[in-house]
Amino acid sequence: MSPKPVHDAIVTQSPGVGASGVADQYSDGKAAKNWQLYIGEQDGRTTNYKTFLLNLLKQKKAQNILDAACGTGVDSVMLIEEGFTLTSADLSDKMLKTAYKTRWERRREPKFFDWEIEEANWLTLVQEVKKPIGGFDVVLCMGNSFPHLLDDHGDLRDHKKCFQNFYSMLKPGGTLIIDHRNYDYILKHGRAPKKNIYYNSKHISDIKTQVIYENNVPKQITLNYTMDVEEDGDFILSYQP
Repeated sequence: MSPKPVHDAIVTQSPGVGASGVADQYSDGKAAKNWQLYIGEQDGRTTNYKTFLLNLLKQKKAQNILDAACGTGVDSVMLIEEGFTLTSADLSDKMLKTAYKTRWERRREPKFFDWEIEEANWLTLVQEVKKPIGGFDVVLCMGNSFPHLLDDHGDLRDHKKCFQNFYSMLKPGGTLIIDHRNYDYILKHGRAPKKNIYYNSKHISDIKTQVIYENNVPKQITLNYTMDVEEDGDFILSYQP
């Protein structure tokens, strides 16, 4: 099925569950329900991911951060607990429900009371998220979110627009941090690498990788996850890196 732009919304090709920042892969609420189990337990993430990110932010002397693909807010919460000031945005209202709930439950803590959360589209980010005076120190787009953005027009215009919007939210000299899977490795070996600094789940029992070609050029990569959980935790992630 061909992707279609809808009122500048970011649309995916897969009916499965996607990374943060993509609307229709979250529409059934399944991703939000299984997200914490998918990315891995908190202690594991502390070892494999938290130290990396905190060191990078401290190196950049960051304080005011825009988490532009916050999903359920897991990274935002981690950074708020470390003393950073967060504005968090995502296009999925299902994922944001968890972030709103966390903010409400911890509202008596000043940093959480001041936590700004917005439903926002990368393509219209500057209209939907309030920019602080001077701009954000850092804009984050983590969780392999950006590769879900499709090149509907064949000239990367939407990607360029998103980058421009990220740039517009930054202060002069600010930093944009984007993470994504190693797609060169996937294309070379036909599978995702086992080591992953962001996802550290003990519940993933199998990952089936599919590379879709168009005119002999890799067009899309699909990862079919099987998770060892009590309820249905299987899902598909589709990317256009």
